[in-house]
Amino acid sequence: MMPREETLSQVHRGKIVKGIAGFYYVHDGISAVYECKARGIFRERGVRPLVGDNVEFDILDAEERTGNITGVLERENELIRPAVANINQAMLVFAAAEPDPNLNLLDRFLVSMQLRDVPVILCFNKTDLAETEELSRLADIYTKAGYRVCTVSAKRGEGVGELKALLKGRTTALAGPSGVGKSSLTNLLQPDAGMETGAVSDKIKRGRHTTRHSELFFVETDTYLMDTPGFGSLFTEGIEPKELAACFPEFAPFVPECRFLGCVHVGERDCGVKSAVQEGKIAGSRYENYRLIYNELKNNRRY
Repeated sequence: MMPREETLSQVHRGKIVKGIAGFYYVHDGISAVYECKARGIFRERGVRPLVGDNVEFDILDAEERTGNITGVLERENELIRPAVANINQAMLVFAAAEPDPNLNLLDRFLVSMQLRDVPVILCFNKTDLAETEELSRLADIYTKAGYRVCTVSAKRGEGVGELKALLKGRTTALAGPSGVGKSSLTNLLQPDAGMETGAVSDKIKRGRHTTRHSELFFVETDTYLMDTPGFGSLFTEGIEPKELAACFPEFAPFVPECRFLGCVHVGERDCGVKSAVQEGKIAGSRYENYRLIYNELKNNRRY
């Protein structure tokens, strides 16, 4: 057996799953979470470790699971709000019924994700409460828009296998309104998520379901699920009204058919996008929500 001193001196790699009050909780990619501090050299270099960072760390005490972060590996990406790193995709969860999906809110979420250049999986939960025709209608709207759509029933465990396949090997941010079953899905995807959170909470003396901090749950090797309130916010600051159409990817094939250069697809005549709506190639609900958001952005610029 390897001596204890040699084991502790090894450089280990893991991922930061939570950061609170100067402590960073690093998952070793297998089963253990270590409470770590970041060395002072990071402050001197102006480097702040983020949730989602892949890091190198030394183990100080194997039993107490404490350590020091010694290096932050190169980031694939970094988001400002919330402050997280290495997010590969978002899973946007809405209920198919009870409550009925608010498509205006859903489209605003999609705009928010598009602005951040984060790929989206759209997940409709509670399929056991929805009519087949309604599920087909919802799937048709968003597959036409270019999004990957999956339907699940967390209550019955239906569709979870397909969902796991979409998450495998990725770090996925979870977003969506309350009451749609995000917690139930998280528990299905990782039954030990509550135990992991509880273990961290025992150390930091905070409630298990805090809404103030981003947190990653380890699902399986190289697969993490992020629960963060900041990622669910509707972030539209700084966007110009004329830029909004780019956040509706299904518009793009029809823009060349617009008569006027710079057409914003609202009041112009001979608009390829509006013609596509009339022909059923673009969902009417999507276009109507685009028009509502466009007018809001336009009116906000006047003040």
